[in-house]
Amino acid sequence: LVVLNRGKCTFRLAVIQLQVTGVKRDNLSRAQRLVREAAGQGSKVVLLPECFNSPYGTSFFSMYAERIPGESTQVLSEAAKENQVYLVGGSIPEEDGGKLYNSCTVFGPDGDLILKHRKIHLFDIDVPGKIRFQESETLSPGNSLSMFETPFCKVGVGICYDMRFAELAQLYSRQDCQLLVYPGAFNMTTGPAHWELLQRARALDNQVYVATASPARDETASYVAWGHSTVVNPWGEVISKAGAEEAVIYADIDLQYLDDIRQQIPITTQRRNDLYAVTQAQEGSR
Repeated sequence: LVVLNRGKCTFRLAVIQLQVTGVKRDNLSRAQRLVREAAGQGSKVVLLPECFNSPYGTSFFSMYAERIPGESTQVLSEAAKENQVYLVGGSIPEEDGGKLYNSCTVFGPDGDLILKHRKIHLFDIDVPGKIRFQESETLSPGNSLSMFETPFCKVGVGICYDMRFAELAQLYSRQDCQLLVYPGAFNMTTGPAHWELLQRARALDNQVYVATASPARDETASYVAWGHSTVVNPWGEVISKAGAEEAVIYADIDLQYLDDIRQQIPITTQRRNDLYAVTQAQEGSR
């Protein structure tokens, strides 16, 4: 029996802001190389961006979609095992039963699949004169919350637009997640306005660490990602942040610090559960 003294340790998190191209094989090999680089810097948990194996766009999802397990998840499994890390595999377009999903797979240091999170909230927005995007034209939503255990802490997973929904982060926090990870690809309209603000809000509201992984910016792409992958601490401070270009950023996740913050500002014990509640409508994760 191994007793984990969680909440009293520090571990290194790496976020890979990958330059994604239209060549899947190149994306996969570059991701493999950067996971190896991150592990070489002592990282125990590694995060890849949304749509890390393909361009992001409704016209690309069906073209690049795979079954899970498949080519891309095989590469992730091997990279996790080779480097002995927990690998949050960003997301890939997944085909299952004639439907397409935006899916994140997580692999343990043994290379085994721990979970699959299908993006719950589809990105359907229309900002007149700036951007219109409708994921629901091609994708179907997932229907489950997704959390996984590590020897360090419990981790909650969302994808991009999922981050806008405070209830999801609250539920993860109530179920003892201390780190929330959101692979995401905000754009040049919503990115500068909301990307960092949302991460800081989710971290501050729930007194957790929040990490986001964006693809690197490609000005020639049909959908231009904002970049600026980020890690925020439970005080709401940005502790690591990338620019627009391909990069690996690091943050030491200090769970004693998280405990200290929760003792200093004890909102977790001060909630008026007699007046309000955030509840999960259905159980299960996939």
